[in-house]
Amino acid sequence: MLHYFTLDLLTYFSMGIWIALSLLISGIILGLSFLLAIQTPDSEKTSAYECGFEPFEDARNKFDVRFYVVAILFLIFDIEVAFLFPWTVTASTIGVYGYLAVTIFLVILVLGFIYEVVRGALNPH
Repeated sequence: MLHYFTLDLLTYFSMGIWIALSLLISGIILGLSFLLAIQTPDSEKTSAYECGFEPFEDARNKFDVRFYVVAILFLIFDIEVAFLFPWTVTASTIGVYGYLAVTIFLVILVLGFIYEVVRGALNPH
């Protein structure tokens, strides 16, 4: 019983050492980046971001909800496309049923995208 207890302590101790070491190295790298980086903000760095707001304004300004809609749509379609990677790896072994399932999946994906385009979710105005 004592052998298993010491084995667990050694395992947790070594994990603690690696976690502490990784935190130490991360802190050193972060500190060095602040010390050694050249801080020269120019007009390009301080210009408006993709959302159209100035970078150094009040955070409580009104924000257009269309940016959130585009972000959510990107996440949805990006995750759905990521589901195609396992299919490509196993395409030769899943047979007709797997091919049919992926075809239905892609049809639903394309119909959803067409629906969003028709609804105007991606229009800039």
